[in-house]
Amino acid sequence: MAALASLIPELEGVLQTGTPERRTQMLQRITRLFLDGASRFNEDHVRLFDDVLSRLTTEIESKARAELSSRLAAVSNAPTQVVRALAKDADIAVARPMLTQSRRLRDADLVDIANTRSQAHLLAICGRSDIAEPVTEVLVRRGDREVIHGVAGNRGARFSDASFSKLVAQAEADDDLAEKVGMRPDLPPRMLRELMLKATSTVQQRLFAAAMPEAHTEIRRVLAEVTNEVHSRAVPRDYTAAQGAVKVLRQQGKLNEAQLVEFAKAGQYEETVAALALLCSVPIEVVDRLMGGDRPDPVLILGKSAGWGWATVRALIIARSDGKMTSSHGLDTAFANFERLSPATAQRVMRFWQARPAVSGAAS
Repeated sequence: MAALASLIPELEGVLQTGTPERRTQMLQRITRLFLDGASRFNEDHVRLFDDVLSRLTTEIESKARAELSSRLAAVSNAPTQVVRALAKDADIAVARPMLTQSRRLRDADLVDIANTRSQAHLLAICGRSDIAEPVTEVLVRRGDREVIHGVAGNRGARFSDASFSKLVAQAEADDDLAEKVGMRPDLPPRMLRELMLKATSTVQQRLFAAAMPEAHTEIRRVLAEVTNEVHSRAVPRDYTAAQGAVKVLRQQGKLNEAQLVEFAKAGQYEETVAALALLCSVPIEVVDRLMGGDRPDPVLILGKSAGWGWATVRALIIARSDGKMTSSHGLDTAFANFERLSPATAQRVMRFWQARPAVSGAAS
């Protein structure tokens, strides 16, 4: 502390009449003094440095403030006033080191910054090793897509039920977010079920593929519930005649991809479903439910697993019996998802569907 005391007279001169360059030079000297002795200083010593550094940082360039922020961010007993001022700085280059690293920032400080500063500040907070619920609530409420993805992917972030609900709701229209949220080990089971219910089949299976082995049983159970619930209100169809017809074609060696496309394009829905079931070795009740769902993702998986091209998958999508016209945008999105879907993932899903038993005339 004697070294700091010896600088006081010079410090006062710099503060009163010094140029920005001299202020920066003095700031660097004081910072070095603090860092050299930080491990030995008590809180009274730190408060003295806090006062000196705070006065010096008021009229220096952003570059110097950013350097100071970077040097102090990881210091466990960094001066709190300086830390807060740097963390609130409008220049994200200054604020980022503090927002991502400093343990001297309280949750209340982070909440205040998250409520009042830019999306770049919010994104920096997402990079902290742990984030408390009050902070994540603001990030989820105010954050843009990049912030939402950042905090959802941070395993050290903790969420309230309300925040998880908002994430699940947003994930309905964002497959990447659905995957991030679904992979969180702290996601409550009921919200995992809600997420799986809203997620596309592609995302459901990506979650299954990426999950730890110990989570597979739970995800399988949820997938089974979702498969049942989504289609539980569907009107049962009678496939007896169609099944008989396609079995004859198979016996004659005529049941193939081309015949499937012919059924689909001719609007022979029952024959299309029956042919799909035989060609993919999936129970017809399961294929009926998959084809009758709101989204085309199951059709993408069936086609990719079977090794069919987009033309066949497109015909199947258009032939679905939901009574809705398929838009060009919807087909473009389906094509993009089909291209991204790997055969290995599709085949893993197929094995799940192939093992689905039929109970009382329905897949259970």
